[in-house]
Amino acid sequence: MRQAFTLPELLLVLALGGILLGVAIPRLPAPLDRIEVAAAANHIAAAHQRARLMAVTQSIVTVLSVDSQALTIRKRGLIAPLWSEAGPTAQRVSLVGPARQFTFSPQGFSMGLSNATIRLTRGNATRTVIISRLGRVRVTR
Repeated sequence: MRQAFTLPELLLVLALGGILLGVAIPRLPAPLDRIEVAAAANHIAAAHQRARLMAVTQSIVTVLSVDSQALTIRKRGLIAPLWSEAGPTAQRVSLVGPARQFTFSPQGFSMGLSNATIRLTRGNATRTVIISRLGRVRVTR
């Protein structure tokens, strides 16, 4: 005798699977929003560290520009970037507030800036990147 599933059994499994997916899928965007916002915050923190290290290793004054479209590092006084990456908008993350610029001396200190706060949002997910004048970067929720 053949071992198989009957049609009512298959329909029951498909109905239960549909109900479970109907419950799980609406909750899926919230974790994805948190992941994308955290990634965007980490990209800004990494760009800050990169600009600082470029200033120290190349003994130049570097400028990090953080706006919604791009993260750009350039030598002060020049337009051509030394390094560039897509900004938070590429991940559909909003940068709250104006674009920011950070200038680093060849010793690695920020010039002309006290503490700065960059706020990133997407959906209900929020992260704040806090940058001190001495170069410390904290990412908070």
